[in-house]
Amino acid sequence: MPVVVVESPAKAKTINKYLGKDYTVLASYGHVRDLPPKDGSVDPDKDFEMHWEVASDSKKHVKAIADALKDDPRLILATDPDREGEAISWHLQEALTRRKAIKADTKVARVVFNAITERAVTEAMKSPRHVDMELVEAYLARRALDYLVGFTLSPVLWRKLPGAKSAGRVQSVCLRLIVEREMEIEAFRAQEYWSVRAILETPRGQSFEARLTSLGGKKIDRMDLTSASAASMAVHAVASRPLTVANVEAKPATRNPAAPFMTSTLQQEASRKFGFGAQVTMRAAQRLYEAGHITYMRTDGIDMAPEAVHAARDLIADRYGKDYVPSSPRMYKNKAKNAQEAHECIRPTDMSKSPDRLKLSEDDQRKLYELIWTRTIASQMEAARLERTTVDIASEDGHVGLRATGQVIQFDGFLKVYEEGRDDSEDEDARRLPQMSEGDALKRSAEALASEFAKIAAEDSSGVEDGDSGRTAKGGILSEDGAVLGQQHFTNPPPRYTEATLVKKMEELGIGRPSTYASIVTTIQDRGYVRKEKNRLFPEDKGRLVTAFLVNYFRKYVGYEFTAELENELDEVSDGKLDYKHVLSRFWHDFSAAVDETSELRITDVLDKINEVLEPHLFPPKEDGSDPRLCPNCGKGRLSMKTARSGGAFIGCSNYPECRYTRPMAPPGEGDEQAQLMAEGKMLGHDPETGEPVTLRSGRFGPYVQKGEPTEEQPKPPRSSLPKGWDPDTVDLDRALMLLSLPREIGAHPEDGGRLETNIGRYGPYVALHPKDGGKPVYANLPDAEEVFTLGMNRAVELIAAKQAGGGRGRGAAAEPIKDLGEYPDRGGKVLVMPGRYGPYVKWEKVNATIPKETAPEDVTMEMAVGLIVEREAKGGKKGARKRKAG
Repeated sequence: MPVVVVESPAKAKTINKYLGKDYTVLASYGHVRDLPPKDGSVDPDKDFEMHWEVASDSKKHVKAIADALKDDPRLILATDPDREGEAISWHLQEALTRRKAIKADTKVARVVFNAITERAVTEAMKSPRHVDMELVEAYLARRALDYLVGFTLSPVLWRKLPGAKSAGRVQSVCLRLIVEREMEIEAFRAQEYWSVRAILETPRGQSFEARLTSLGGKKIDRMDLTSASAASMAVHAVASRPLTVANVEAKPATRNPAAPFMTSTLQQEASRKFGFGAQVTMRAAQRLYEAGHITYMRTDGIDMAPEAVHAARDLIADRYGKDYVPSSPRMYKNKAKNAQEAHECIRPTDMSKSPDRLKLSEDDQRKLYELIWTRTIASQMEAARLERTTVDIASEDGHVGLRATGQVIQFDGFLKVYEEGRDDSEDEDARRLPQMSEGDALKRSAEALASEFAKIAAEDSSGVEDGDSGRTAKGGILSEDGAVLGQQHFTNPPPRYTEATLVKKMEELGIGRPSTYASIVTTIQDRGYVRKEKNRLFPEDKGRLVTAFLVNYFRKYVGYEFTAELENELDEVSDGKLDYKHVLSRFWHDFSAAVDETSELRITDVLDKINEVLEPHLFPPKEDGSDPRLCPNCGKGRLSMKTARSGGAFIGCSNYPECRYTRPMAPPGEGDEQAQLMAEGKMLGHDPETGEPVTLRSGRFGPYVQKGEPTEEQPKPPRSSLPKGWDPDTVDLDRALMLLSLPREIGAHPEDGGRLETNIGRYGPYVALHPKDGGKPVYANLPDAEEVFTLGMNRAVELIAAKQAGGGRGRGAAAEPIKDLGEYPDRGGKVLVMPGRYGPYVKWEKVNATIPKETAPEDVTMEMAVGLIVEREAKGGKKGARKRKAG
């Protein structure tokens, strides 16, 4: 039986139903090979030779495929129909050839299908081809570039910018978008403006709303009325003049349906309608695709197969009537710049399977399928027909002009099924207007706006003032008859990105591709550079720092145009127009030189430069002309940006430790409450035994409690950091005193006689046994900080005994690792993060590499550890380390 290989078990199960018992269908479980995270996996000095490694989890899957080929030497590679799918097929072919599972007589074929349906799969089997090496080379180029940027630039960040985790070819550009948007928001200064509107009545007694558009013969634009006095004059002008209809214009209009979904628009619409993140959308879409319900979900294409178009038109006629079917099929043109991404649109594989018929059990899949089905059906429906009406209103003297706009849907067309979501506010003028004719005299509708004015007035405690021409409150002016309202507004800053609008922006700039949008947006959140709150993306301090560093020292490589142009070159590789090694060579020549230029930089140089770059943002000029960097707490020190060991950053005083003023890394005024807490502390009460004040404070390493103040006799008063998970808002005097009383003695060990006590240390809560004979203590971790205050003798003895029995840190025993990172890729051997006398370090075999003091040991990743080990080896720290395995 021929061996058919796909990526996932779910896809294999669906395809197996169509092919039957004459085929063996197996899953590769994604990519079977990758570049190991170590130096030299891509070698620019050897024509960008790439050293691939079969992942440990993939070895058993490759073996299963190799074993199946022993029974039938026919291999059919049926992975996804895009660049990544082509790469998986190539990797499988290469890995199986190296295992000698593919021999001279083995027939290897590549088949692709855009949907997992019986028809699509059987048709694909009739049209086998070879692996497309142009697509593979486009993949190789992207993978090599991502490796070279990540593995070359990330170590620079670790060394020069404490707390930074990684940089990436596209992720850093995406992060820059979010950081720059945040700086726009912080630099934004709201401007006041006023609008004037009136509720008017037709001769038939029907009311409608109109807005002031001209005053004194001059057109009024949005920002023309900038003060309450100007608005008051305008309200009086409208309220004191008779008004008539000057012109009525009704125009027919049509509204066409949106194109069917491609990857980016699906992610955007799922975010608008359901609040789905890009990753959630793609996960649900993947499952729908593998189950055979929708076409392939990573695409730049919006065209639809002819048979699908006809099926949609038939369904529309059957369900909604022939009036909803346009005279000719709607054709949508692809916007894709490269053919390899331009598959068919994302659509249901069977139009007749409406959401109510399919009955999916998973909520995310059900919502997404309904979205795809309705959008697809709507895309082939008749346009909606509207009538848009504009009514111009004027006073007899021409001094005042107002306008009312509205529309009415005469035929709903595609709107019967689907309406696209919007990122901005809905159209205010999408309302119906009453019948009017030129020359109609209009009356003001008495007290029609009184309730709205009352709401405005209620928002301010200063109350309402009655004047000769009406009522005035802060934010609103109402005419005497209650029919004309002047309302205060302020301009808004640009909105923060959602995942949907970020993907849209990336698409507009030409950054990233359908297969990468979701992973890029997820990566910058996983790295701690960005956080998501209420569906909006906020940059963290470390994200700002990384961006400032990269923009200053690697500006070209986080440039929008450069990144988009490089994407275009990679598209040309996939089209066979460019040699991928030429692209790599040209990139590496300039990039490696830029990296070399940073080799002599010191951390202080970097921080000084970032201070300089961010100064207009962090220390804007003061209105009184005084020094914006003068410390507001002590009046002597100067403020500057400082980094915390946790990777964050803050503004601190140069007069430390005499002055402990700090504030968040934001412009003055933002976080003043936290700055106050950092500088002076929040009073919790007094120690009943000593009478000393107990305060809650915030420092470089987070919140802590302190008893007393520094004195000459006691320059460092008792302090204790809040344990992980403790909310500063819940800390009262009793809890503070509990922390300050540590360590807590439990009593004498019933067998050893040594002292048992609990405490909270650098690596969390623990119980310790201090032997009576003065030997080395035994430490056992506690899962919860609360146990430090409640742990009894029996439980303490059990924990210590378990620690000793398990080779714990007793007398002469080895230290317990802080973190086990697993096996060193390719070279073998455990990589551990260890506590040391002089600070934490990475241990592999006999190589010990010190972790920079600015990096928390818990934050060390395998990628970072390998970089530190390689750097240590280069300095002569091998000391008998294991040699690489051959091959």
